[in-house]
Amino acid sequence: MRQQQHSHHQAATMEARALEHERRLAHTSGNEALQHAIAAADLYMQAARKSTNASERDRLSRKCKELIALGERLKENAKAASAASQPPVPESTRPLATAEKVIVLGSSRLRGNVFPPWDAVPDANTFAGEGVHSDPSVFSLSPEQQDIFAGWKRPAEIFPDCASKEDSFMAAATETDLAQDLATDCSVVASLCAAFRHLGPNKGSLLPSLMYPFNHEAMRPEVSKNGKYIFRMNFNGCWRQVVIDDRLPSSSTDRTLYVVDQRNPRLIWPALVEKAYLKIRGGYDFPGSNSGTDLHALTGWIPEQIFLQSDDIELDQTWRRVKLAYDQRMAILTLGTGNMSAEEEETLGLVREHDYAILDLRIDDSGNRLFLVKNPWCDSLVWTGVGSAATLNAHTVGSTSDHMTNTFWMPFEDVLRHFDSLYVNWNPALFTYRQDHHFSWDMPDKTEELVFTHNPQYSVHSPSGKPIWVLLSRHWQDDELDILRQRRADRDRGDDSSLANVSKQLGFMALALFATTPPGTRVPLAEGHRCLQQGPYVDSPNTLLRYEPTANVAQTLVVAQGELPLPKYSFTLSFFSTTPLTISQAAEPLPYHITVSGAWTRRSAGGSAAHASYLTNPQFALTISRPGPVSLLLSSDVSDLPVHVALLFSGGGQRVTAADVAGRGRDVVGQSGAEYQRGCTYAYVPNVNPGTYTIVCSTFEPGQLGKFSLRICAATQTSVKPVLADAAGRLRTPAPQPAVFGDGEARIRAPVINVSRLTRASIIARSFPPTTAPCAIRVSLEVGTGCNKTVLTMSGDDGGEFTDASLGLRTTEVDLDPDAHNNLWLVVERIGGSGCCTNSTTNTGSSSSSSSSRAGGTGGLQIEILSDYPVRLGGWENADE
Repeated sequence: MRQQQHSHHQAATMEARALEHERRLAHTSGNEALQHAIAAADLYMQAARKSTNASERDRLSRKCKELIALGERLKENAKAASAASQPPVPESTRPLATAEKVIVLGSSRLRGNVFPPWDAVPDANTFAGEGVHSDPSVFSLSPEQQDIFAGWKRPAEIFPDCASKEDSFMAAATETDLAQDLATDCSVVASLCAAFRHLGPNKGSLLPSLMYPFNHEAMRPEVSKNGKYIFRMNFNGCWRQVVIDDRLPSSSTDRTLYVVDQRNPRLIWPALVEKAYLKIRGGYDFPGSNSGTDLHALTGWIPEQIFLQSDDIELDQTWRRVKLAYDQRMAILTLGTGNMSAEEEETLGLVREHDYAILDLRIDDSGNRLFLVKNPWCDSLVWTGVGSAATLNAHTVGSTSDHMTNTFWMPFEDVLRHFDSLYVNWNPALFTYRQDHHFSWDMPDKTEELVFTHNPQYSVHSPSGKPIWVLLSRHWQDDELDILRQRRADRDRGDDSSLANVSKQLGFMALALFATTPPGTRVPLAEGHRCLQQGPYVDSPNTLLRYEPTANVAQTLVVAQGELPLPKYSFTLSFFSTTPLTISQAAEPLPYHITVSGAWTRRSAGGSAAHASYLTNPQFALTISRPGPVSLLLSSDVSDLPVHVALLFSGGGQRVTAADVAGRGRDVVGQSGAEYQRGCTYAYVPNVNPGTYTIVCSTFEPGQLGKFSLRICAATQTSVKPVLADAAGRLRTPAPQPAVFGDGEARIRAPVINVSRLTRASIIARSFPPTTAPCAIRVSLEVGTGCNKTVLTMSGDDGGEFTDASLGLRTTEVDLDPDAHNNLWLVVERIGGSGCCTNSTTNTGSSSSSSSSRAGGTGGLQIEILSDYPVRLGGWENADE
């Protein structure tokens, strides 16, 4: 025993030392960080050997493996940084579960092509040999492109005069000026323009790690001997291999079908990059994207979309943030316009729903904050400067001979006015740690779209308050491309006026962060819960959430969606941080849960407790075996339908009436608040004693129809079953006439006759039409009259409280025995004024209580007997005693 305690103490000491090395690792880089990783891994290994607890050994061994993997990654980054003078880029070292590996591999196939995860740099022999590589993949063209298409040609065929000068295909003689022509990929060309300073032949270029073959001495791509090129691109959850040949779509006119350098027309490597990306996205008839998404695939840099028309944007902070990052070569910037009229296009010189590159940022002598913007479309509109927020020199507007075509300086204030989005792609080298989590998601039923019942949720724990960035990436799949193309075809036929509307057909997604109790547990829905940060719903396949965590407190990250059209999707969540994070799938706060489905129909949509028909609402009997908390989550397939859920005492799961909610509030164990919520609502009851209760799901007004889903969560096992409707399996026998009180009458009765055999029965009553006069009633079944009477059952609680007639009421069930219960009466009593449950045509000035006077008009109480066998009521008479 003493030896075990000594070993446990040694293991704990070594783990503490390892944690200290991890802490230092988070604040260092390069070789120093590598040494801390090695030291921490060694200490975790020693601690695992010393530990006497099997689960502790497993945990410590996993930590050791993670740090060994991180050390290997740091070694590779150090080598890459040394070769390319690039800061180390964090890669996820988290081991993937088998299900995640299946997701990543399953996302490799697009449009009949396979793009395997990247495993190694291609061998030089891959691009050698006497044979010529031909890619069998099909690249689609639009009808306009097909009209001038002159076949797929290799560079030497397109530029026969350069066949002996192949270097000109990969090296620019002058400054580059990329442009698109007939290709519909403005976002791709804008991305290449904006990223060129990170891709060109300069120190720190990204291109050596993205395109093969590559000449590292000349710092430019190399001409492949066999026409094969391999690209490393980041999409569908990981870096992947994209293989193409060097054939490009040639034109029968002076128009071009691929990106060209207007100053170096023979430079083809940008066109090869474009071709590789368009192979992923479906072809040269590109249906649309945004440059942030494209750059994420081309470079792996983290995309962020800043909505410039948002009321929440902080102008000065945004400028400082992007200016500093751009100057430090840590960001690539592009812009996107929104929808505008043809008149606005002509006046402003801007193209609607078009992506632009940002080539520079500066502050001029007048203090104007300026963007140098390039329109990638050759011979297209250039900003006119009309209505500018600043007085600009003439050379800052429009194309100039000493710089790229279609470029212009635009003040930051005008950018905010005329563009919808600023796309910022951030260098992941800003962070030390990265974790990737891959998951698939079956889209929920329509009744659960408004709640988070089936949404992926993660518990994120940080030891510090340092920023965390979370990138959600939706994996591309063929069906999405088909939707885009169909919607675009509809638009071209005039069925739609906006490309934005086309892209919105793909649905929306967002990320939200919540504080929960217990910390890091699942969130049922957004409303009523503590949302720390909510990202915008975007129609892009990528969205970024940036936040500062609460140190040492787990928080819950929720993946949300709206109108995603396909039945199933795959996603990747990438967490970026400067300190190690502990991330796991969020657990349910209550371990036991049951989901039931139902609907409000014409028969069962009873409305709120303000209506007598409340008792017709869908109801469920909930049985609790041990005391503990219970939560109820109700959601509808109609987003604007006001709904409510209540848990009530009911005498063993019996059907309840409006009176149980409004008349006797003590019967309400818990409910989703006094107000009805649109689409979905939630109730949490901290402690429910053992027993059987009734759950009522209601809409605000009677007759409001829709389907619903009810999720019940508890700390102990529960059972749920529907409460049968009042008439289910019962004979419904109405009284021959409404129960009407004559002037001065407080008690009336009708004989119960024709009880031929033992039968189970109950009485329900409600005023009709609802009375505005104060009126409280009580209904009972009595044997005999006067002082010798016996009460079999009575409405209200055990004390027989009087209940508002407009809410309706009912008695408990009772057995009626024809042998024992002769001289049986149904008795109705009232407390109220002369207008209480009286017939509008009854002569209130008369004391007559005849049946004929009670039968006139339409007012009074509607009385029904629900029974197993036939029962009949006689006429009403005064029963005052």
